[in-house]
Amino acid sequence: MISRILIASSAAIILFFGGLHLAYTFFTDQLTPVEGQLETAMKHVRPRISGGTTMWKVWVGFNISHSMGLMLFGLIYGYMTVYQWEVLHRSYFLSGLGLLVLVGYVVLARVFWFKDPSIGVSVATLLYVAGFIYAFRR
Repeated sequence: MISRILIASSAAIILFFGGLHLAYTFFTDQLTPVEGQLETAMKHVRPRISGGTTMWKVWVGFNISHSMGLMLFGLIYGYMTVYQWEVLHRSYFLSGLGLLVLVGYVVLARVFWFKDPSIGVSVATLLYVAGFIYAFRR
């Protein structure tokens, strides 16, 4: 039971950060440039890959898809921990994949993001690892 609580807590943290990021994207200016001229430029500049969009739309779309990825991880691993524990516990593939995703987020957070997401995803990763260590020791 302790292992499930630890892993579910990890999933909940990631789900929380994904939801918060989505809320910041839609309802605040937290993810917009401080300099208004840059936002204006992003709304008019087109990326090399396609003339059918703007850098602003790419930026907003990236933030939405990033949020969706975090929320998907949290929902799937939370669900698996609560309702399909035996499947998750017995699958080295799923447990390893979850660890790889979390470690990937830790690296991204440390290299590209800022302190709060770095702390949050590191705590989530530690809880995940602790949960599986406890589960596999039994």
